[in-house]
Amino acid sequence: MREGSNLSKFLNELEANKLLSTYGIPMAKSFLCESPEDAIEKGKQLTFPVVMKILSSDILHKTEAGCVFIGIKNEDEIRETYQKILENAKEYKSDAIIDGIMIQEMAKKGIELIVGMKLDPQFGPTILTGSGGVFVEVYKDVSLRLIPITRNDAEKMLKEVKINEIISGVRGTVYDKGAIISVLLKVSKLVIDNPNIEEIDINPLFVYEDGKGAIGVDALIKVGK
Repeated sequence: MREGSNLSKFLNELEANKLLSTYGIPMAKSFLCESPEDAIEKGKQLTFPVVMKILSSDILHKTEAGCVFIGIKNEDEIRETYQKILENAKEYKSDAIIDGIMIQEMAKKGIELIVGMKLDPQFGPTILTGSGGVFVEVYKDVSLRLIPITRNDAEKMLKEVKINEIISGVRGTVYDKGAIISVLLKVSKLVIDNPNIEEIDINPLFVYEDGKGAIGVDALIKVGK
């Protein structure tokens, strides 16, 4: 981790995942790897196909940097992908501090939500949820509340976003609204307990059919001093 000029820093993704998991927020199973052989050994603890990503607080836009690979099917591909990620990271940002490579279970796709938090300079910590995925900035389908929130607040947040129609079964499948509410409440608790957190971004949060839960596959956390 490297401090920025504003005395804030980003956790690497594995650190973010571990902090979120500590609060019971379901995240895709992930491991730190420090060599191709280490990645192969860690990969054996997962089910193929798997995902591999750069671990660096200096490379936040991992996909843009060519440092995220999905659908890796065997040990040979793990070895090749490990080297490719390091090469792409060096080309993208030659002075980036690399903490290692993360190997991660390839979670089953669900509907994509975002759950996030930002520290508003005037109002304090604000939590949000809504349509997630790569088009989150395009759709701008989000609802916000000041932290802390109650279960009632979380329920109302979902009712305010367009994706709630899909969650509620407009296309025939009802999704696990309770799992989303649980994540919102746990993020609120995490922020209350850790007032130095300035930003959280879980995107996407894959949400599955009612009763089958949800899982975060990408996470970003920014902390202040």
